[in-house]
Amino acid sequence: MIFESHAHYDDRAFDEDRDILLNSLEENGIGGVMNVGASLETTKNTIALIEKYSFVYGAAGVHPSHTGELTEENFTQLEQYCAHPKIAAVGEIGLDYYWKEPDKEIQKKWFARQLQLAGERKLPVILHSRDAARDTLDMVKSVGVSEAGGVIHCFSYGKEIAREYLEMDFYFGIGGVITFQNGRKLKEVVEYIPMEKILLETDSPYLAPVPYRGKRNSSLYLPLIAKEIAQIKGLDYDEVTETALRNTKRLFGIA
Repeated sequence: MIFESHAHYDDRAFDEDRDILLNSLEENGIGGVMNVGASLETTKNTIALIEKYSFVYGAAGVHPSHTGELTEENFTQLEQYCAHPKIAAVGEIGLDYYWKEPDKEIQKKWFARQLQLAGERKLPVILHSRDAARDTLDMVKSVGVSEAGGVIHCFSYGKEIAREYLEMDFYFGIGGVITFQNGRKLKEVVEYIPMEKILLETDSPYLAPVPYRGKRNSSLYLPLIAKEIAQIKGLDYDEVTETALRNTKRLFGIA
């Protein structure tokens, strides 16, 4: 059984067949899904999904690209979402310097506030970091994270940065990029980090693995990611999926 550790099934890309797709997952070996918020609206939509499907859990958070929407007034809404019994993490949160907006200081302000929220709620964090390796690390170290720890989603840096996250006992979300021809750096990282620190993810509907690259992604493609990890690490496919399942349940506190 595979547990999808990071997807966005509230996305409009699934409007036409969301129920059909989600209802097909179990028969295809996908036993659980972590649906991840990226804004106040998508976190609200995530709440609706976790209340509808027993096997879907949620993360409440505002992606760095959407932190411009946050105010002191509406941040209380995010705090309320985090109190839901099936919200198992705060995320995805972090820093993204690929785009010029929002301003870096705005991103940092709300990243810190969400890290603090995770600590208050004793929830793990799901980190997003793009072109902001050192600032993300420095903030995680200075602000701190919940005792529940966290995962750095869609890891895109090298082994030196991976080593620092390992020292903080973080997990690593590994998705479709591991199958890309230009994914050599990630392959080296996956070879380096222990299997006990890897979660399987798709980031659906984005970043579909080969041979579906460029098309809509879904959790049905998780076996392709697991097979690539197994090949890189010289492990059996079942060992990869079973270890990743244990890792995911442990991190998110899912029985």
